[in-house]
Amino acid sequence: MSALTIALCAAATVALALAATGAQAADAARVQDIVTGKCFICHGADGESSSPVFPRLAGQHSSYIARQLADYKSGRRKSTTMQPMVDDLGPADFKSLGEYFASRPTHIHPVEDAELAGMGRYIFNRGNSFSGVAACASCHGAAGHGTEALPRLAGQHAQYTENQLKQYTKRERTNDNAVMHAVASKLTELEIKAVAAYISGLK
Repeated sequence: MSALTIALCAAATVALALAATGAQAADAARVQDIVTGKCFICHGADGESSSPVFPRLAGQHSSYIARQLADYKSGRRKSTTMQPMVDDLGPADFKSLGEYFASRPTHIHPVEDAELAGMGRYIFNRGNSFSGVAACASCHGAAGHGTEALPRLAGQHAQYTENQLKQYTKRERTNDNAVMHAVASKLTELEIKAVAAYISGLK
């Protein structure tokens, strides 16, 4: 290989590296604009929402976030709040936002009612064989960390979890409903609150 060829290859490698760096910087800037312009209002800049009616996104699986955002845009998941937020976003934005919030640090949250959470721990880990309720841990894991396909539950606001379970029960949540309706519809009011309380304290 001639010196000229080596020099050209080296120059091309540097150019590609600079282009990649530039693209990453542009992606980061785009994500930051979206987060500060839209997401932080309800979810906080680092996905640590201050209101219990909005989900904590910090540490959530990136692909799960991206899928939920796509579902909001398509209408598979209904929300008068979220749909306007995603109207002007696309798949690349959803992917980048998922990666951003997945990278945010999670925090330990105190449980408000330890006795209630104790009951929730039983339901979460063992279900209720008397009423046919499946254990949450069988899908979401013993620590509540979920998978790329299933959401991380650990540390989620108790009120948000409770609201989602009730939406599944009434089929008001229009995506991810087939399995979750079958589970949530068998939970009593007390079991819903107990499971939500337990989940809120998981790390």
